[in-house]
Amino acid sequence: MAENHLEEPADAPAATAPSDGTEVSEAARERAALKGERDDIYDRLLRKTAEFDNYRKRVERERREQADQSVVDLLQQLLQVVDDFDLAMKVEAGEKAAAYRKGVELIHTKLHDLLRKQGVRPIEALGADFDPNVHQAVTHESSPEHREGEVIGELRRGYMLGERLLRPAMVKVAKA
Repeated sequence: MAENHLEEPADAPAATAPSDGTEVSEAARERAALKGERDDIYDRLLRKTAEFDNYRKRVERERREQADQSVVDLLQQLLQVVDDFDLAMKVEAGEKAAAYRKGVELIHTKLHDLLRKQGVRPIEALGADFDPNVHQAVTHESSPEHREGEVIGELRRGYMLGERLLRPAMVKVAKA
């Protein structure tokens, strides 16, 4: 059986036994100073870890916001094209232009399908009460057959992206 050479015999004098009380108090002070330094370093580590975690979360949030804003910018530009197609659909075409009109209708439908898939939905303005959160009043018109503040005309369609306003509807509002 192998002997453990690291253990000191029980009758051997302790090598670190203090000869007087000053060495004990000096060692205790040194140990307390080291513990304080350790606690300080540990506290700084926790703070830096928390700061880094907050930084990471902030960067991720900013990245998401930037990506969302890029999508909104693209959709707003696409809505200008949709407006042009909406105007083209209102124009009466003769029989000679029937094939051309059919092509415009297909593109118009595809654009609206694309917007719907992206979560864009039109704001239903006609007949609704004027809401400055989703409508932009361009003109007021006296109208005895409509109630005060009712939207009686839509000059440009407005759109929502989920619960976010993408573009307000430009409307004509009735006044008494």
